[in-house]
This record gives sequence, structure tokens and C-alpha cells, in this order.
Amino acid sequence: MSDKSSLLNQLHIDSDDRAETRSRHWIWWLAIPLVLVGFGAAAWLVYRLPDAIVVSVATVEPVSGEVAVTRGSILDASGYVIPRRQATVSSKITGKVVEVLIEEGQSVERDQIVARLDDTNASAALTQARARLEQAKAQLNAAQVALDNAGPTFERNQNQFAREIISAQDFDAAKASYDAARTSREVADRSVDVARASLTFAQRNLDDTIVRAPFAGVVTVKAAQEGEMVSPVSAGGGFTRTGIGTIVDMNSLEVEVDVSENFINRVHSGQDVTVTLNAYPDWEIPAEVIAIIPTADRAKATVRVRVGLKERDDRVLPQMGVRVSFLTNASETESVQTAQNAVVVPLDAIQANGTTGVVYVIRDDVVERRAVSIGARTALGQIVISGLASGTRLAAGDLSLLTDGVRVQIAN
Repeated sequence: MSDKSSLLNQLHIDSDDRAETRSRHWIWWLAIPLVLVGFGAAAWLVYRLPDAIVVSVATVEPVSGEVAVTRGSILDASGYVIPRRQATVSSKITGKVVEVLIEEGQSVERDQIVARLDDTNASAALTQARARLEQAKAQLNAAQVALDNAGPTFERNQNQFAREIISAQDFDAAKASYDAARTSREVADRSVDVARASLTFAQRNLDDTIVRAPFAGVVTVKAAQEGEMVSPVSAGGGFTRTGIGTIVDMNSLEVEVDVSENFINRVHSGQDVTVTLNAYPDWEIPAEVIAIIPTADRAKATVRVRVGLKERDDRVLPQMGVRVSFLTNASETESVQTAQNAVVVPLDAIQANGTTGVVYVIRDDVVERRAVSIGARTALGQIVISGLASGTRLAAGDLSLLTDGVRVQIAN
């Protein structure tokens, strides 16, 4: 009896165990949605957050006392190197190219032969013009002989008529013959002039089959090949070329820059500038303002400025992108007494524009865009008069990729 009671007691389920089991099930049902929400939030952050931009770090350094500076930039603008003297060399006549004597990058001298056209027709026309000239000369000789023969006969008839030996009718006939001979001689003389002009025209046509360089320069484009047709009036239609090639006078290179009309009052003719090629960012070329084109582009709100280079170098090529810095007067930049809170910033950590600039302050893993007031440019970098404190960390490098609040990653 006691054994049966013990067995029944073992089969009994305690109410406390049932409550504990139900509580564990409730915890699991609550944890599963929380885990799913966590995975979803992580996935959203991965796909929604932009990739961090890799930048270098520049530290703001203090400046005190009097420092020697380079010519301060009051305005920076972008432009391109352009040639003032450039020509697409073409023939004066339509013809087939039989020889091209230039290649890209080749230097040519003035009047150097760059191409030849088919001259068979021009040579034949020249031969014909020479034959016509000889024919006209022969006709002139015949007319001159006839006039020489008619002259004495007319003089004799004139004397006989004065002595009333011959009748007036005979004298008139003799005079008519003499006048005809003299007129024929004048016509033959004019025919020789026409034939000589035709010969000159034919010679010019033959000379036009040879294409020469109009000035000394460098060939930048070779447009035609042997066997192609060229014509100065084809306007590029069909397979006809309009030119042989393009020649650029490298001594005429200058910089053309568009300056915002809001800052054009800072630019004047003869102003000293420095030109920096995008291909050589560490090389500053001395230059000066040649002229300000007296018209504005209302679509871009800019004024075109011509800048002449003071130094010639083979590294300067047409259509290169440049950065132009318009400098202050020399008397204003012999030295500068910096303010008490002035600092110096590396040139690759600031976007300067006249007397103001923009820097990006690094805070944790994001950057803060900040406008600052700038002074002159020194050998150490750009002087910032106000807006920055010494020791501030700035983003350096390609600042065009940065915006306010963007995430950044510090480069090793």
C-alpha cells in the first residue's frame, strides 16, 4: 500500500514547477523579437550610413611676432592654359592628299612644307598657260611685222596725196590698212598680257598644292592622311577633310581664367599673380594680368581675364587646368604683424578665397565646416587671423569631397 502511495506521489506535478516553466516560455517569446529588431537595426545602419571619407590630419600651430610672408593672395580662381596663336592648316584648293610630312608633337618652322596635294591637273594647266603665252607672243610678232610694213606704205601714200598724185579714195584705203595693222598690234600686245596673267594664275594653282606652315610651332593634331580629299569649303561633309593639321605657337601660351563678377574689383591690369598647374601642384609660375575682357558672361556671372606667363617651360601645355592666385601689392606684404590669436594652417587643409577661407574641424569621426578669416601666406602655410584655436585638428587633403557633418576616417 505504501509503495503505491509513493508511486502516485512521484506522478504528482507541483504547481510551483508549472509556474516556473510558464515564466521561462514568456522570456523566450520576448527575447526573439528583440533579437530580430537588433539585427534589423544593425542591417539598417550598415546600408544607410555612408562610407567614411579617408582624410589626413593637420594640426593648427600658433604664430606670434613678425613673420616674413610671400605675396598674399586676395583671390583664387581656376582656369586653363590656352594658345593665343593657333591655326588649323589647310590647303587653298580642293585636292587629294599625296603626302603628309607632319606628326603629332613635331616642331615645324615658318613656311616648312607640311603636305602635298595631287598636282597633275595644276601642272597640265601650267603647261597649257605657257603654250598660250608663246602663241600670244608669236601673234604679237606677226602684228608688229604687219605694222612695220604698213607704216612706210602709208607715209608714201600720204606724200603722194599731198602732191595730188593719188586720189583721196586711194589715200583713205591706205590709211585704213595702216590703222588696222596698228590696232592688231595693240590687240596682240594685250593678248600677251592676258596670257602672262593666265600663266601666273596657273603657277599659283600649282604652288597651292604645297601646304606650308604659317608660323613656327608644334603640331598638336594630324587630321589628314595620304589619299584623302581636303577642301577649305567642305565644312566637314562626307569623307572630305577641312585641314591637314593643327599647329600651336608654344611661345604664345597664356592662361584664361573666369573670375566671378562679385570679385572682379580685386583684379587690375599688370597685377602680379601666381599660376599653379594641376599637374604640378608644388610649382608656382610667376605671371601677371594682361587684360580684363570688357564683357561679362551673364549665364555664369563671370568676367574673363587673360594672364601672361613670365616664364616659359616645356611642361606647360595647352588646355592644362590651372589655379591662379591674384596677389596683393608688394608694399603690403614685406612683413606682417600677426594678431595675438593668429594661427598657421597647412595649405592642403584650407579652402582660401580672398580674405576668407573654409576649414573642416575633426570631432570624433565627423567633420564640422567652419569659416575663418585669413591673412597672408607664409612659407609654413596659410595664416588664419580668427576662427581657429591652436591645437585644433583639421582634415587635410581633397577638401572638395567633404561636407558639414560627413563621417571621416583618419589615414595611417
